[in-house]
Amino acid sequence: MIDPGNPVVRLCVQGMEAETRGADADARRLFVRAWETAADDYEACVAAHYVARHQSTARATLDWNVECLRRAELVADERVRGFFPSLHLNMARAHQELGDRESAREHFQLAARHLADAPPGPYGDWGRYAVAEGLRATGGVGGADGGGACDGHDECGGCGGCGGCGACDGRYGRDECDGRDARLGALVVALCDRADLVSLALVLPAFVGDLGTDDDRLRLLTALGMLHAGRRLPAAEQASLGEIIAALRAREEPAAV
Repeated sequence: MIDPGNPVVRLCVQGMEAETRGADADARRLFVRAWETAADDYEACVAAHYVARHQSTARATLDWNVECLRRAELVADERVRGFFPSLHLNMARAHQELGDRESAREHFQLAARHLADAPPGPYGDWGRYAVAEGLRATGGVGGADGGGACDGHDECGGCGGCGGCGACDGRYGRDECDGRDARLGALVVALCDRADLVSLALVLPAFVGDLGTDDDRLRLLTALGMLHAGRRLPAAEQASLGEIIAALRAREEPAAV
């Protein structure tokens, strides 16, 4: 639990308030003051996280994220346990910015392993979605070639991403498709187009937050099954959803010997 009375935390809160006002120079000054005020590794970890947000180069951002992670590892107690998903996520993004896809993938995978330690609620949900997106973008989940591309299932036809196969009018991108049934991407687009918020609220958390684990695949199948059982979609979409569910279930079943 972060102590709001801690002087470093107070400076970081003030810096975040400055950010929301668009006063980035003031925010950076406050975060640097927090770093200079830090009296131990825990406080240095907190401050470094925010200083990293206001660097002018990708390399400097990575360096500050490395320092932040190093300090957290030195603390190594319950105070920082919930930090690690975000710390590895930031490291992954910094490596992405520098074009180091392999290192980015490694840190996205490390972030995924620590997601259970993130605080529950919107913060933890947002972290999961960001990690899942990063894994798809770096080949950490999905296609066998590690490229995050479609792998020839159904309509996709191995085009290298639904953005080029026409299954969803090119609106559902390469990273999001990553070998899952292209019809599911097209269905999500259709739900967005007509603002079917109830259906989206059911499907999107499982779809966007899919890390590629068995539990995630079951979560996605369960959400799709509930949507199908609700019979709230137009007839063509209802039929397509049934086919999507059947295809996903078939991929979960062991091959016959």
